[in-house]
Formats: sequence, C-alpha cells, structure tokens
Amino acid sequence: MSKTLSILGGAAVMGLLATGGWYASQHSEASLITAAQAQEATANKDVETLPDVVLGQEDAPVTVIEYASYTCPHCAEWHKVEYPQLKKNYIDTGKVKFIQREVYFDKFGVWAGLIAQCGGDPKYYAISDMIYNKQKDWIGDGKPQTIADNLRKIGLQAGLSNDQVTACMNDEKRAERMVATFQKNAGDDKIDATPTFIIDGEKHSNMAWDDFKKILDDELAKQAN
Repeated sequence: MSKTLSILGGAAVMGLLATGGWYASQHSEASLITAAQAQEATANKDVETLPDVVLGQEDAPVTVIEYASYTCPHCAEWHKVEYPQLKKNYIDTGKVKFIQREVYFDKFGVWAGLIAQCGGDPKYYAISDMIYNKQKDWIGDGKPQTIADNLRKIGLQAGLSNDQVTACMNDEKRAERMVATFQKNAGDDKIDATPTFIIDGEKHSNMAWDDFKKILDDELAKQAN
C-alpha cells in the first residue's frame, strides 16, 4: 500500500512551508518561511535544486531510486523491513546504487528533511534511517511543538551539535531548494504515491520483498549478458 501524492501543485506545496511554526529552540517559536517567500520561491525558476545523495558504488550495475516521505507510514515500514535486506544484499555488495528522493506531504516532512540533511551527505542516510525507524515516536501527539522537539532530539542523537540543529531548523533557503527539488523530480518521474521506486528507469509501486528482489535479480542478469 502507498500514500497518494496530491500536492504536486506549486502553491499547495509551498503553502505547507508557510503554515505552522518551526522552532529556533525548544522554547522559542519562529516561522519557517513566510507566505510571501514561499510564493516567490515557487514562481522563481532560478531556485537551485539539490543533487542526489548516492548510497553505494557509483558504478553499480543497477540503480534504485526511492521516492518516500518521512511522514508516510508505508515508507517507514519499507525502511524497517525491506530496506535492510536491500542494503545488505545489494547495496553493500556493489550490485545496486541507491538514491532516496524526499517527498513532502506536509510541513512536518519538510522539517524532518531539514534534520536528515543537516549533517551533509556523509550522515544523510544514517539520520534518515533514524527518522523512519522512530516515526511514531517523533510524530507523537501530532502537535508542532512536540514534533519539532522530537526531531531536534534525533539530530542531537545523531551527533549534530545544538547550534547545527538550530541553524538547520531555520534554514529557509535550504527548505526552498528542497521543495523545488521535490517538485522537479516528482514531476519529471510522474510520482503520484509513496513509496514509489524507479529501478533502472522503470517505475514500480510498493511491493513485497520477494517481488522487489526478483526485479533486481532480473536486471542484474540483463546487465551480465
């Protein structure tokens, strides 16, 4: 099962950044991005997109791109169950190059993305795993203050400094680039649900591990011939 993506429109996506509050610290509230800034970012074609963060060997024969949202329960389940098998048997062995592309359904997903990307590429997948594995815990009661505080804790647990986390939480330009990247990638690949996988250029919906494994093995066999 997947979560349906229905906010690909520019105004709707950027609106999620303008609602609610993000927090400069555990005790002071600050707006993540104003409505005017959000609308301008959507209209401004010069907003620079972010490069993919690659996990695995660059020259791996098969490429898997996952579109996922940090607030999507099915994505969290995939990362708990299927992803460890993919990493152990395919990514770590040099068979698969893996790329995660973030999808944002709501402002909380953007906030989680800011924390995941806060440590740079070397820490990205480790922090991302923490966010997925602790999804129910950091969402908690669903209140913005609770979520902000819990995501801050994840950042600190990942070895980021308090100043780093605070700076990342309030990085408006990064948030604009993240949303611009999401819009471009998801639009180009016609993504309408999460998780969705692009395996060597072919789009696939969420599936059981045995089916996923078969596709990978078939692709690897083609490459070997």
